[in-house]
Amino acid sequence: MSKSRKTDSVMSDRDDDDVLPEGSVTEPVGTPAPRAARFGEGPEGKAARRERGVHESRAGFFTRTSQFFHDVRMEMRRVSWPSLNEVKNTTIITIVAVIFFAIYLFAVDWGIVLLGRLFAWLFGLIGIEG
Repeated sequence: MSKSRKTDSVMSDRDDDDVLPEGSVTEPVGTPAPRAARFGEGPEGKAARRERGVHESRAGFFTRTSQFFHDVRMEMRRVSWPSLNEVKNTTIITIVAVIFFAIYLFAVDWGIVLLGRLFAWLFGLIGIEG
């Protein structure tokens, strides 16, 4: 008996077509999956409102602005502010890093300029003019 026939016979013993619940629909193999809804698309392909739970008319401009500043104030109270010592340490680290990279870039630039002058001098010696 070939391997595929043996597998088919074993699998046929395990196929229980009668076990499916009533009302279940079995789709033939190879049917494509239903198309997923695009972002912002509601049922039946209609454009959906992006704000959840908003079904009534929007509040006025001044009401929304007042609510915005109220929310900002509430969020600012929840912010974890750094201590004075943490601010000092990060400021020192930043200044040291800026100084280091300024010196490094100055040295690289200076080296490139010297290299250019060296090549210009060498080309001048052999008679090549740029």
